Amino acid sequence: MGRPPLDRHASQGPAAVAPALAVIPVSGAEHAAATLAQRLQLPLLEAATEPATCESARALLLVAPGKLSLQLTGRGAPGPLTVDFGAPAMRHRRRGGHNELLGRAVGLGRKQALSVLDATAGLGRDGFVLADLGCQVTLCERHPVVAALLSSGMDAARASGDPWLTKVIARMQLLTGDARALQTITADVIFLDPLFRPRDKSAAVKKEMALFQLLLEGDEEAGEGLLPWALGCNPARVVVKRALRAAPLDGRDPSHCISGKAVRYDVYVQRALA
Repeated sequence: MGRPPLDRHASQGPAAVAPALAVIPVSGAEHAAATLAQRLQLPLLEAATEPATCESARALLLVAPGKLSLQLTGRGAPGPLTVDFGAPAMRHRRRGGHNELLGRAVGLGRKQALSVLDATAGLGRDGFVLADLGCQVTLCERHPVVAALLSSGMDAARASGDPWLTKVIARMQLLTGDARALQTITADVIFLDPLFRPRDKSAAVKKEMALFQLLLEGDEEAGEGLLPWALGCNPARVVVKRALRAAPLDGRDPSHCISGKAVRYDVYVQRALA
């Protein structure tokens, strides 16, 4: 999943961040935690704060050296969410047919050094897959907390010493903010994941969706206008990720679809990739 439902109207700065969040340092990362709390305008709690018993926030950003995690509070709450591109699940995904579908959708092989703007990056998984397939990928994420998690995961991959991770991350750059505010877009393909709700009901997915639901409280409008905006940027094609049986975005029929077992890519071709 490239991103849970985060395609909303442009945020108006730190005030858009859910006030239910707070920051705590872990393992001596007090300075980094204080800097992040100030940047996001979130409360900074004591390092000894336990997520299970914390009552002053509904979720915590845990800042450790070289690692940022987001965790719900309260007894029985699931463990923290971290962007880890080297995790076994990401390595396993390299061998999945989903990658082939995504590559076909963006037109992989039709042009060397294919450039993709992932305009709704979320936690960056689809963007990472595209970079792993050889694309040059620019990721835009408008929610500052999600962007911070993604940035931390990318930094960890760069510092991992893993040749595969460092090679893939070198093809990725992250921009924090709404993609629709970009002054210039030169990408061959714009990729959108505007409201994809996974069918997977695993504990990991449930945890992730609960956290994103908390982040989006008070920001309930769908990302209307994303498709017209993307088409108006005049890329060679726009690719929209949809649930298999979902209606086309904005009711606009694509040029063609590439479907898997649970996900569909609607492809809007505007010109040949060259």
